[in-house]
Amino acid sequence: MKIASRHLVAAFALLGLSGLAAPALAAGGAEHPPAQKWSFSGPFGTFDRAQLQRGFKVYREVCSSCHGLEKISFRNLSQPGGPGFTEGQVKTLAAEYKVKDGPNESGDMFERPGRPADRFPAPFPNAEAAKAANGGAVPPDFSVIAKARTYERGFPMWLIDIFTQYQEQGPDYIVALLNGYEVAPKGVTVEAGLHYNKYFPGNKIAMANPLVAVIDDNGKPNDPGFYTDGTPVTREQVARDLAAFLMWAAEPKLEERKHLGAKVMLWLLLLAGLLYFTKKRIWSRLEGAH
Repeated sequence: MKIASRHLVAAFALLGLSGLAAPALAAGGAEHPPAQKWSFSGPFGTFDRAQLQRGFKVYREVCSSCHGLEKISFRNLSQPGGPGFTEGQVKTLAAEYKVKDGPNESGDMFERPGRPADRFPAPFPNAEAAKAANGGAVPPDFSVIAKARTYERGFPMWLIDIFTQYQEQGPDYIVALLNGYEVAPKGVTVEAGLHYNKYFPGNKIAMANPLVAVIDDNGKPNDPGFYTDGTPVTREQVARDLAAFLMWAAEPKLEERKHLGAKVMLWLLLLAGLLYFTKKRIWSRLEGAH
């Protein structure tokens, strides 16, 4: 049965259901992340622009010092299907970053203000520098993290997911992970430099809870005005906003793909109907066709 399941997963991956083929994370004593409701789920789902903008704020102020976004350009933030920033806002944002460029006429590399066409600069110059700053570990890039992380949902859910087109395991996992930091239960020893997280495989994670930069240990926001649109600043809300933004970063053309898919399906249905009635009309003229 396990071998057959692997073949099925591989087949689903070829069909574009990549979430079923990613490495499983719900293992090693970790709890299964609860399913979330997302505006971008389903065949007609779309991103919530305000949520994407809040999620970008969380990424920039909480995560960007360790985790890069190397596959995303600044201009993507103003393109259709994205957070909906204006071109002026993106130009101003890009200029706040320093981008390495060159060589110049002297053959030297130099730094300049970022431009909309530039990609987000990496937080560390190289992997060794990242290790030195993070206890020997290289923080993963966040460009496709929402598609690279998933977990096994088990039977019959994986079968149902095929028909519901459920592919949000990554965002679900991110929300659960950010809210899964707890005091280790009795009998569990957490080594120095690690933290207990009930949703992380093995329950021990090197990354400290990043949300403490926004919300204190008592669940109160450090800055009640962190969100300028009036959205309540809670752990769950901050985690969901970040997860939604990372889902967009992993698939910035998601809305375009779904719109195209809907048009293709409607055309195929129309074509099937035309072929059916054409067949009926042709065969009705032949003797003994009834």
